[in-house]
Parts: sequence; structure tokens; C-alpha cells
Amino acid sequence: MREYFASGVTHSVEFRKQQLRLLRDAILQHEQAINEALYQDLHKSPEEVWVAETGLVVAEINLALKKLDQWVQPQTVRTNLLNLPSSSRIMAEPLGVVLIIAPWNYPFQLLFNPLVGAIAAGNCVVLKPSEFAPATAAVMKTIVKSVFESSYVFFTEGDGATVVPSLMDSFRFDHVFYTGSTAVGRIIYRMAADKLTPVTLELGGKSPCVVEEDASIEVAAKRIALAKWNNAGQICVAPDYILVHASVRDRFIAALQKVMEQFFSADPSQCDHYGRIINSRQFDRLINYLSMGTVLTGGTYNRDTRYIAPTLLTDVKLDSSLMQEEIFGPLLPILSYSSFEEACSIIARNPDPLAFYVYTESKEKEKQWLQRIPAGGACVNNSIFHLLNHRLPFGGRGTSGVGAYHGKYSFDTFSHKKSVLRTPTWPDPSLKYPPFRGKLGLLKKLVG
Repeated sequence: MREYFASGVTHSVEFRKQQLRLLRDAILQHEQAINEALYQDLHKSPEEVWVAETGLVVAEINLALKKLDQWVQPQTVRTNLLNLPSSSRIMAEPLGVVLIIAPWNYPFQLLFNPLVGAIAAGNCVVLKPSEFAPATAAVMKTIVKSVFESSYVFFTEGDGATVVPSLMDSFRFDHVFYTGSTAVGRIIYRMAADKLTPVTLELGGKSPCVVEEDASIEVAAKRIALAKWNNAGQICVAPDYILVHASVRDRFIAALQKVMEQFFSADPSQCDHYGRIINSRQFDRLINYLSMGTVLTGGTYNRDTRYIAPTLLTDVKLDSSLMQEEIFGPLLPILSYSSFEEACSIIARNPDPLAFYVYTESKEKEKQWLQRIPAGGACVNNSIFHLLNHRLPFGGRGTSGVGAYHGKYSFDTFSHKKSVLRTPTWPDPSLKYPPFRGKLGLLKKLVG
């Protein structure tokens, strides 16, 4: 792969476009197989697959095809006085051979979306899918092998705990892009640091959702329910817990319970668009949380089918595991607060979430919340939909991640921005050459 990259074939813009077209065509040709695989792995409906997996990747490819000529153009910048009459520009150049490691919750989108950016930027790519979504991994392998030479895009499988360290120990990648848990992200970061390999870490955390006393309660209930129980809550930007103002707590809970039944029926286990937990290990972890609060709605489960109902929990202690670990499932703790400072102190127990959501009709409160709560991204009167806008960078901060991607930001992530100064050979003033005695005053003006 290093030799293939060194040949320069991936540098051609037309080559990159052709690879993106081939990838798009193969995805569309395998759309039914992708749908079936994601239903098998996570019980996803075709509609959910298109919006959050296949369609999102196709949209990313279409954007790259439309904008790539513009993205690769050198960016001209102003030249400082000392360097005149030079010209200055910034060139985007490919990094080389990059590694993309994907998780199991959105196994297709979270492997292929960064792949689009890596191809658009002109790199060779090693892909490591999650072993916990085997049906989807099999379809992706078929797509990759039908489209790309293995010296250009290489698909590797196996136990991530074994395969990834082996890859990173034996080869210095030019970038590692990892999506997954914070705990594993730390391990990836340490391995990358040993070889000074730059990383993008798309992690998670406890994303809080605030419902203010002036919020539109019915709208908030619908948008929170959609965000929380999409993919049975197995999404890194799902609202992890609700902080609702005490004055509207009962109204909000009643509205949320009503919406839950509207969205998923009185028996979600029979709902064809409600997801399942990925495996028994995750199932058992989530069931353990049920004892850490009072089940208000839901709480039913079936281990054989890996089904856990959409569940509301109250009377949750802040020092419980439920409020210290990312839930990553269909359980939603509801806490109430009476003052801004009280709510902020609860959020501060798990700082730097990947996402922060606030529902309010007040511009003043909106500003107050957004300025006070650090987060990777945020929505006002919405939840999770910020990740669907390719013009917004998606990524975390602190323990929720390093770096960002989507749209042009994906291209930038997999590119090196090379600074270029071009200087004519005439004029060639003696000012910039020794001896410098007597030139200090002029140099201060030029440099300062």
C-alpha cells in the first residue's frame, strides 16, 4: 500500500472521483443486502438504514464529487510585509496510508463515511469493521473487494483487540481514525503516540438534555423520543439523561409517555422499526442499570431476542453507574432541577459531552446554556440532527473526542495543509541579509 501511494496514482483528482463513483454504484447495487444485514445485526428498518446509514454515505459521496475540484484548489492567502513580493498559498496534500476503525452501532455508515473523506483526499486506506456486526461486515467486504484493489483499499477483519494493536505495532500509519468508546480511544491514542501518528477519535460520553420551564413540551417530547430510541438508543449522540425543570416535570413525562406509545406502539417488541441490542454482553450491561432507579415506563426485556423496551427511569442517584457511564441503550433517566446552577453542577460531573441539547423558547436562556456548557456539538430545540448537516463539523472535545469530520471537514481531516511561499528572484533587497547592524528599527517595522 505504501508503494501504491508512492506511485502517485491516488493524487489524481479524476482517479479519486472515479473511485467514489464506483463506491456509490456498488452501495446502491447492494442496497437490499445492506438492509437485510443491518436488520439481522441490529433490527433496523429499511427507512432507518437509508436515513442513518446508506443514504448518509451516498449523500457524502455526492457532495465530494460535486465539491472535490474546489476542495483541492490551493488557497491563496495574503503575504506579510517582510516577505513581499512573495506569494503565499496553502495546498491540501494526501496524508498517505490511513487506518479507519469502525464501531458496531452504525457499522456501515461509520466505516464508509470516513472512507469517503479519505478517498477524496487521495489516500490509501485500511478498513477495520466491527466484528460485532458480522452480517454488515460481510456485505461491506463484498463491496470493497468488488470495487478496490487491495493495495489501495484493504479490508481486514478479526478481533479488534488483537488486529488493531498488530496493525499499529507493525506499521506506521499516516493517520488513524477511530470511532468507539472512550476507554478504547485512550488505548488507540497511546499506541498512535508511540509512532507520532495523528489521530481522529470519535468517542462518546453522557450527553445531557435540558428541558427548560418555557420549552414547547409536546415538541420536545417528540424530538427527544426520536433521538433517544433511534437504534434502541445505541447512538453516541443520543440524549443520555434528561434534566427537566421541576415546574414542568410531570407535564413533560406525560407527553413523553404518550409519544413513546405513538412511535413504538403499546408493545414495542412487536414494532418493526424498533431496534435490538447488539449482543448479550451489552444486553446484560443495560439490564444491570434497571435496578439503579424506579422504572416509570417500560423496563420489560427478552434476553433471547435481545429486546429491551424504551424505558424511563426516575429516582436515580447521581453517584450510581447509571449516571457515571454512557448508557448507550434505550434507558432514559429523568432528573429535575430548580435552578440553572443546580443543573450545571449535575452536568459538570461528566464534563465535555459529545453533544448538548437544550429546549427553550428564550434566546437569553439559549445563550446562557450554550456559553456555560462545553460540548462537542449542540442543538437548540432539537436532538442529534446537527450530525446530518455536512456543513457543520462533527466531533467531540476532551474525553468525547479529538478532531472532526463530515463534508469538507472529512477532506480536511485526511489532508495535510502544506504552506507554500513562492518568492521571485528579483528584486532581492540587501535588507534581509547580514550584516544587520543599524537595521533594527526597520526590521521592527517590517516584522512587527
